[in-house]
Amino acid sequence: MTTFRLLVIIWAMEFDIKRDKLLLPQGHQKVLLHSCCAPCAGELMESIKASGIGLTIFFYNPNIHPRREYEIRKQENIRFAQKMEIPFVDADYDTDNWFKRIKGMEWEPERGERCTACFDMRFERTALYAFENGFHVITSSLGLSRWKNMEQINGCGLQAASRYPDMIYWTYNWRKLGGSQRMYDIAKREEFYQQEYCGCVYSLRDTNIHRVKRGGERIDIGKKFYTVAEKIKIENALLQEKPLITDSL
Repeated sequence: MTTFRLLVIIWAMEFDIKRDKLLLPQGHQKVLLHSCCAPCAGELMESIKASGIGLTIFFYNPNIHPRREYEIRKQENIRFAQKMEIPFVDADYDTDNWFKRIKGMEWEPERGERCTACFDMRFERTALYAFENGFHVITSSLGLSRWKNMEQINGCGLQAASRYPDMIYWTYNWRKLGGSQRMYDIAKREEFYQQEYCGCVYSLRDTNIHRVKRGGERIDIGKKFYTVAEKIKIENALLQEKPLITDSL
């Protein structure tokens, strides 16, 4: 047993963590997890691994803007994946294709058609990688956040999986049994970067408009961490341009 796994067990006992023993659909033994960020994926990563299921992280999020925000979120996810000894696939940051996909929906509200198109694009790429690399089950961390419409996300995931024979999008409700709260507990324990908007340029725009109207400050990219020490660690990794990645497309 690794030191990290022992610490997680002790932490779970201390806070009386109750998780389901997870079983993949149709008896499958491994899953490809589309991860949007470390805070949302952390609970899924721990739950899936604790159930003895084979897990690989797939990071494909060309929606995240600006590039600095994207790199910070990715580095945090890599850091936690390494800590848990989980393979990490770093996919393309093809923002040009994302903007083409979203064109005409720039002023759609959150949870609207723009978000559906964004989810579709990310899940289609996830399903393609799964098909090409022997995964029959995919899922995503997007549905854990209470700010997201789980039915909308599941619909996009199911549609992407339906493109390939025998592929399943796992619609497990990650919010139940305190999953949403554990997302925040893990983020605090691991001292993750604190994201202040969903990710895309339009989410950043709308969040700043809302803040200014209420007399608040605009978002300062890359500044809000749970600790100063973690902020310095991530900034140094970005400056050195030496991300620790286990796999790459």
